[in-house]
Amino acid sequence: MPASPRPLGVILAGGRATRMGGGDKGLLRLDGGPRLIDLVIDRLAPQCDALALNANGDPARFADLGLPVLPDSVSGFAGPLAGVLAGLDWAAEQGAGAIVTAAADTPFLPRDLVARLQAAAGPSGLALAASRDAGGRLWRQPTFGLWPVALRDDLRAALEDGLRKIVAWTDRHHAGTAEFESTPFDPFFNVNTPEDLAEAGRLARMIGEREA
Repeated sequence: MPASPRPLGVILAGGRATRMGGGDKGLLRLDGGPRLIDLVIDRLAPQCDALALNANGDPARFADLGLPVLPDSVSGFAGPLAGVLAGLDWAAEQGAGAIVTAAADTPFLPRDLVARLQAAAGPSGLALAASRDAGGRLWRQPTFGLWPVALRDDLRAALEDGLRKIVAWTDRHHAGTAEFESTPFDPFFNVNTPEDLAEAGRLARMIGEREA
């Protein structure tokens, strides 16, 4: 099967959400309306050939999404890289050449995320997103990346050796960087606390007014 012209998308939802009291952050509702994960899907799905969800535990809680649910294939809580590996293994089964990842608690991710990651890819095909704040500082967003299936065995070996930090592995493979502006808001804003959820609601109202 030939590689897909567009990457597959994998939404990373394997975090333990300790600052929100546990549970699945992506299933939280914004101002009593759509869930965070619904907003992520709305923005990411048009950019990819297909979507899957990386999550552990009972997959039935996500059944209404109609997406494949991919558990970590590395024992223990190995962090986001374990979700990336699960996505790469799934993509390999589909005959795809790459995946793009996004976090399940980031409802304002860029609608041109995939195109800009592809344009910024390094020699290995890897790229990470980054946002530049008003002071000019660049903040890498390592859960938003373009990951070639060809590197999955290397990633598996790194995880089995105990590597957990995303940038330690992506730097090793000379990942490119796709820069995004963070004004008037950071498109990679994520929900970690109840206060963040309230702020996300405010941002959603602002964005709705701008896009109306």
